[in-house]
Amino acid sequence: MAILERVRTRRAVPTEGGRTPSAPAAGLVLALTATVIWSGNFVIARALHDTVPPVQTAFWRWIIALLAVAPLALGQVRRQWPVIRRHLGFLAVAALLGVTLFNTLIYQAGRSTSATNMAMIAAASPAMIALFARGGEKLGGRRTAGMVIALAGVVTLVGKGSPAAVLRLDLAPGDLWMVAATAAFAGYSALLRRRPDGIGGLAFLFMTFALGAALLAPAYGVSLAVQGGFEPTAGTVGPLLYIGILSSAVAYFTWNKAIALVGATRAGVVYYLQPVCVALLSLAVLGEAVGVTQVACMAAIIAGVALGAGSRR
Repeated sequence: MAILERVRTRRAVPTEGGRTPSAPAAGLVLALTATVIWSGNFVIARALHDTVPPVQTAFWRWIIALLAVAPLALGQVRRQWPVIRRHLGFLAVAALLGVTLFNTLIYQAGRSTSATNMAMIAAASPAMIALFARGGEKLGGRRTAGMVIALAGVVTLVGKGSPAAVLRLDLAPGDLWMVAATAAFAGYSALLRRRPDGIGGLAFLFMTFALGAALLAPAYGVSLAVQGGFEPTAGTVGPLLYIGILSSAVAYFTWNKAIALVGATRAGVVYYLQPVCVALLSLAVLGEAVGVTQVACMAAIIAGVALGAGSRR
């Protein structure tokens, strides 16, 4: 009996909804992991815009992701196929938003707008996620305040110390593509909360990757016929492997799991950290200096994220 009592005390005590006390912390770490990995996506969107057409970039990204996930996911797909077949419509919509449209639009945006504009528009994702998820999740004053503080830090960072400078940025066609990409990502994130029971995380990834690539296939064929293919070199294959394995297989799995643990709105607040991650990545990889204003803006973003994503306790 004493042994059983010790075992019981070691088990995590569930909270409301069956979640354990460690679930929120794990969810936020997973959301941060996805955000850090996705930070490299904007750099790659700009790096490949002259060498690989956007549709071809997106298509090969998902083919690589599909191959990376398949060894782990196929067994789960076979076991859960009756459930998957009943919910193919839901999976197709999720694939259309999160796979077919979202990243294809980012790569299209990278052809005619700056990384600064892309980062500014992407910063609207958490607000859009909160709007789309409003029916199923309470926003609350604390989370709203955190979102406002983080957004103010993002706008000031993008405006290089002057929030008013953001209003003077000229809209390019790529800006509009980026707005569409942001809306697609927000819709996908809000939709994840309605993922049918009985479909595991790996099966969900495999099916959305497969359906998303299938939906892209006709556009890929048109791109090949009109624009021609691209030369497979280290400068093209390397970035495609990064976005196929890390930005797709790894980041999507961690993001989806984060939303399952903490909700779309709360995970979305963590997404505000992306400009901070990009700035630190630029410092480490490109040697770009980080000034006092940038540090202050990053501190505001981090404070807003901590406030908005933290627990009420």
